[in-house]
Amino acid sequence: MRVLLLWLSEMDMDASPPVLAQRIHRRLRELTGVDDPFRAAKEQQNRMAWNFLHELKGEIETALDPLAMAVRLAIAANIIDLGAKTGLTNDDMLSELAKAVKEPVVGDMERFRQAVAREDHSILYLADNAGEIVFDRLLIEQLKPARVTLAVRGRPVINDATMTDAEAAGLHELVEVIDNGSDAPGTVLADCSPDFVRRFNQADMIIAKGQGNFETLSDEPYNIFFLFKAKCPVIADHIGLPLGTHVLVQAGAGILKQGEGGCAYAGT
Repeated sequence: MRVLLLWLSEMDMDASPPVLAQRIHRRLRELTGVDDPFRAAKEQQNRMAWNFLHELKGEIETALDPLAMAVRLAIAANIIDLGAKTGLTNDDMLSELAKAVKEPVVGDMERFRQAVAREDHSILYLADNAGEIVFDRLLIEQLKPARVTLAVRGRPVINDATMTDAEAAGLHELVEVIDNGSDAPGTVLADCSPDFVRRFNQADMIIAKGQGNFETLSDEPYNIFFLFKAKCPVIADHIGLPLGTHVLVQAGAGILKQGEGGCAYAGT
């Protein structure tokens, strides 16, 4: 802690929170000699999510609007975030999923619906956390998976999903899975691999999960739809919505307040 606090005091605080988190967790891996300190927690989160998968498939299949239900559940799963909450239990997840069935999603669902209806358009789906990625499968299944490419982090950071987690969720059997070449808990395009940036630029539509992706991409001029739960006061204030809101918003849409600043916690 002493080493990190001294080092943190000299960092550029104008950098986005995911960039600061990237540097902190790189240093933690160096200090501990452990490449993936959260591996056991991620495996537990993936198992926990699998326990709910069959029941949630039933919720979607019987819903009057299966796409909207899949969106609700995918956003609800954004609670699985060790940067924001440690010690997530089955009861926590059950409570969040129960609320998600009735929780309004703020944003433009119709614009999202119209975008995914373009069956000739390719979709790049940016995953967020382990465990959460299992619930992403439910939404991807509604998007006609043949045109979807799933992107995960290139290296372990916090509990963000990597290729190992995508495989644990069986997503490699459903869609093409690539990694972004970066260990930032977000999508910092300048730090991503050239191949990922090429795929990002070529995608007709991008779905970005989690606050980390929102913090790093919300100013980018692409057709991006952000799906996340507003988990910190700074982000909630930035988008002009109450803390805890389930958000589906397109980059550049009017729901977003113009302003500065990012979330002050180092999660996604």
